[in-house]
Amino acid sequence: LFFFIQTARTIQACLGWLSINYINVFLFLQLAALERQVFDFLGYQWAPILVNFFQIIIVILGLFGTIQYRPRYIVVYAVWTTLWVTWNVFIICFYLEVGGLSKESDLLTFNISAHHSWWSEHGPGCVRKEMPATGVKSFDSQSYISVMGCIVEYQYIEVLQSSCQILIALVGFVYACYVVSAFTEEEDSFDFIGGFDPFPLYHVNEKPSHLLLKP
Repeated sequence: LFFFIQTARTIQACLGWLSINYINVFLFLQLAALERQVFDFLGYQWAPILVNFFQIIIVILGLFGTIQYRPRYIVVYAVWTTLWVTWNVFIICFYLEVGGLSKESDLLTFNISAHHSWWSEHGPGCVRKEMPATGVKSFDSQSYISVMGCIVEYQYIEVLQSSCQILIALVGFVYACYVVSAFTEEEDSFDFIGGFDPFPLYHVNEKPSHLLLKP
């Protein structure tokens, strides 16, 4: 019995170390998703904002599953990661205009507005100038925006961001598969000490007392 207890404690320590490393991965994933969300908000990119929101929620779910030793939650994150990678591949194709896509379209804003990537006007070295429209001036008159001197075109910045998201997501996916495998393999070893059960059951053998009534 002592041998099994020591083995279980050793395995639990290893899983604890693994969980700590995976928590760090999740925190990095969360920071990357929040960074992406901020710049998409600034550019009024409604489709990416919606997808980023789901990414943030699923990462939190995976983080909770890691802390609470819930492999099913980590599996949900792994499945979502495949969709997240697919979405970022689409973003890359969109800005590189692959397959008939056009970066000038309003697809990412659901055709609600004509806004484009925030980086299109605020990229490295970009100088933004507003020129009033010629003709009759009124309260509804619009001004033309001219952007010059950009060191890197905005579509390449978006492609770089999506590529980094894919790389980070693949690392998280591999780590998720490894953690789920480790949790599943050792789950039976911890049952007798309640390692994975947040509400351990204590079995108490109770013998019912029989009252014998004698006349």
